[in-house]
Amino acid sequence: MHDYRQLDVWTESRILVTHVYALTRSFPSDERFGLTSQLRRAAVSIPSNIAEGAGRAGDRSFAHFLRIAVGSASEVEAQLQIDGDLGFGSRDDIETAISEVQRIRRMLWGLREHFSTQR
Repeated sequence: MHDYRQLDVWTESRILVTHVYALTRSFPSDERFGLTSQLRRAAVSIPSNIAEGAGRAGDRSFAHFLRIAVGSASEVEAQLQIDGDLGFGSRDDIETAISEVQRIRRMLWGLREHFSTQR
């Protein structure tokens, strides 16, 4: 069992969630159940999977949930790019969020590699 609250990637992913929520407040109201909801769920999934994996027994199980978090980070990035294509949010805010999620994905990948090789 690991203390996820001590992980920088968990802290960074929580910050990303707050940025995604702020960004999506400016999206059109008819997207509330579309891209807004999907993007928010994917963003929340990142720190949630880190926490869930940390609560599981064994490093390989933790690595599995980190891999799921990597997938959620990729989903967030793709949705942010689509949002930018559709003109939702400011270009600067979208690009900043994409940079954040790319950094988080790299952190997750490194952590996953570490725990997937542990016994």
